[in-house]
Amino acid sequence: MTSTQTPDVWLPIPADEIDGLPEGLNYRFWDGEQDYPADPAQCAFYVVPYMKGVKTAIRPLAGMEAVQVVQTLSAGTDHVQPGLDQLHSGVRLCNAKGVHEASTAELALALILASLRGFPGFVHGQDKEEWRSGFYPALADKSVLIVGYGSIGAAIEDRLAPFECARVARVARSARATARGPVQTLDDLPALLPEADIVVLSTPLNASTQGLVGADFLAAMPDGALLVNVARGGVVDTKALLSELESGRLRAALDVTDPEPLPAGHPLWHAPNVLITPHVGGSTSAFLPRAKRLLADQLTRFAAGEPVRNVVLTTG
Repeated sequence: MTSTQTPDVWLPIPADEIDGLPEGLNYRFWDGEQDYPADPAQCAFYVVPYMKGVKTAIRPLAGMEAVQVVQTLSAGTDHVQPGLDQLHSGVRLCNAKGVHEASTAELALALILASLRGFPGFVHGQDKEEWRSGFYPALADKSVLIVGYGSIGAAIEDRLAPFECARVARVARSARATARGPVQTLDDLPALLPEADIVVLSTPLNASTQGLVGADFLAAMPDGALLVNVARGGVVDTKALLSELESGRLRAALDVTDPEPLPAGHPLWHAPNVLITPHVGGSTSAFLPRAKRLLADQLTRFAAGEPVRNVVLTTG
């Protein structure tokens, strides 16, 4: 294979930092800087810069005339899909299944425990040197509903297992059976929500989930219930959530918001009974090792002409 035939691969991680990359590919480092590392028209495999936003993710797509695979390093692909209409047909869009399950599930559990056990109040009390003792809700004996039961939803349930929950219900796009129990569909939510002490959102953002958690959804949750969002901000109607928080009826723990980043002065910052983390579900020490293993595997498959994994869609 001559140098002019060597396919370009754009990586947001330097190639010399990734073990196991195959030979026969021309690796270019691009992490979203203004200048491209090479002509986008020569790129055959594009790994989208991580957590750099929609504009950065889709900026080179229009010029990628030869691209065959677009690989995200996130579980969601909503930040790339607005630019897919600029690509030719047959391009495979792949997500990072296997990279974020552990970290995101850890955060979901941390948000649940911190919210139930009153950690935000303890932190404020420490700042003021106040000893805020008392009784707080436990996770034990609570009913949990996981909305979005893919690999992350399943990982969340794995971590809930030792906590003696009364029950865990599961909802996804399609009904199916799992080793832990049945997965129901979004159509079953009206019957499931009134029984849920804790609702965890781990669904992708798409046409069927945009604004899913609106006024009716929230109204169906019982008084005092906790909403945990480790999915995408757009899954929740922020105005409707604010209404429930300000009334004191519901609580929320949010790793993602709409808008995001949440701007200074937004009422969600100071709404009662809300804990906010700045979209850090996947941003942990577990990210890089798993991301590198994913890229080495995907590119080995690509170089050998084998099917790549985690294909979300193929452009048509």
